[in-house]
Amino acid sequence: MDSGVLNGGTSWKLAGCQLDGSTYSGSELSIGQSSSNQKNKEVVDYDMEWQEKDSGKGMETSDPEDYGMMDEDDCMYDDYYDDGDCDGNDDDDDDLEYDVMDSVAYDQFLAAKFDSMDLPPGVEVTVPWLAPKEPERPQPEIQSSSRPKNEIEHVIERKFRAFKQFDTVPDFPDHYFLSKNCAGKKPSKDWVKRVQQDWKLLEKDLPDTIMVRACEDRIDLLRAAIVGPDGTPYHNGLFFFDIQFPSDYPHSPPKAHYHSGGLRLNPNLYQCGKVCLSLLNTWSGSGCERWNSKTSTMLQVLVSIQALVLNEKPYFNEPGYASSANTPSGERNSLMYNENTFLLSCKTMLYSLRNPPKHFEDYVAGHFQEHGGIILRACKAYMEGVMVGSKIPDDEEEKEENLQEVVEDPKPKLPPPAPAPAPASFSFRTSDNFKTTLAKLYEDLLMEFTVKGADTDKFLAEKRKERHAASST
Repeated sequence: MDSGVLNGGTSWKLAGCQLDGSTYSGSELSIGQSSSNQKNKEVVDYDMEWQEKDSGKGMETSDPEDYGMMDEDDCMYDDYYDDGDCDGNDDDDDDLEYDVMDSVAYDQFLAAKFDSMDLPPGVEVTVPWLAPKEPERPQPEIQSSSRPKNEIEHVIERKFRAFKQFDTVPDFPDHYFLSKNCAGKKPSKDWVKRVQQDWKLLEKDLPDTIMVRACEDRIDLLRAAIVGPDGTPYHNGLFFFDIQFPSDYPHSPPKAHYHSGGLRLNPNLYQCGKVCLSLLNTWSGSGCERWNSKTSTMLQVLVSIQALVLNEKPYFNEPGYASSANTPSGERNSLMYNENTFLLSCKTMLYSLRNPPKHFEDYVAGHFQEHGGIILRACKAYMEGVMVGSKIPDDEEEKEENLQEVVEDPKPKLPPPAPAPAPASFSFRTSDNFKTTLAKLYEDLLMEFTVKGADTDKFLAEKRKERHAASST
């Protein structure tokens, strides 16, 4: 990816940098003069004291899952995150089982799920199955887009809209590299200048689906949130990475740690947090695939992770399987891998909602408030047999298509021709195990998205009808 020195941006001033008692003073981090109205940048003065900090011992995770992809013995990072809901063990999905019950009992069951949650004041009255019960009476069907947002949901939305793509924060108390300080010497002018250039480039050219926060107290630390691309099993998910500029940067590439939540959802993203990427010199590569101190940038690293790692067929990221691409067996294995990857992506969504990384709490809540509906629609489509990663139209697109059909051709249409049969050498059907597991995750996602204010009325109404129908039989 070609990049150059760009004009415009925000000014950072470095009053002093201290590394193990040595102070570097008088340097100024000046990143342009103009400001982007769209990204709402401000001038920030830094009083930078680099102090040795202890981040505490990271939480242990479960043993890494073996997907038959890579040998993780060379993974040098300590396990970082652990969560009962995100250990990659399907045994803990048993608590998501839902027995057939009537509508009232189902509401009470859903409400009980929130007894241990610290909900913000006023949320109960906005969630149908948390609100006090009133005598039932016939109600007109509510369209999915007709319910107005309450004040809490408006606050979540406002904070999400105001969230800058690139900004600075005072500290990173939960950053993976917090205790891994740079070498005990003051940073060189070249190091400061290069970090300045990377900040400037990130501020100016970040794509809309990548958010970055830099640390005022430790300018060697960054945190990035990457949105999973459409058309992949990672679509609409959030994936977090902690970054550190080493003391010899840019002669050495940045260090990266993935917030895995104890899950292995890609051959290049290890359960322990290791990121395998040629650009980071953590995987084999040659030529422009490797880090180049003169041309490679932090922006290039983040975009490469989004485009090359979180792709539509991650199964073939593993070199051992790359040769089977475009073969019946390879494509079948890839589709099966995508099913498992989407399940892990859903678990990662739940983990991020319940444990949002520091300084990204507003972004996590707002992202899933906005995209919760399309995620739930995708879950239902996949449970009905649609291939994972297929385009799922939203409500507005469906209404527009239906209206267009009526306007263009009011006469009844002949049924479309039957699709051509798949080649005898290749056939694939969504597995029953995938559908069953996804149905359990769908229930938890529905509740979490509803609390965040996502437009879930349609899905709640469908669930009520299903429960009522089941209880009547």
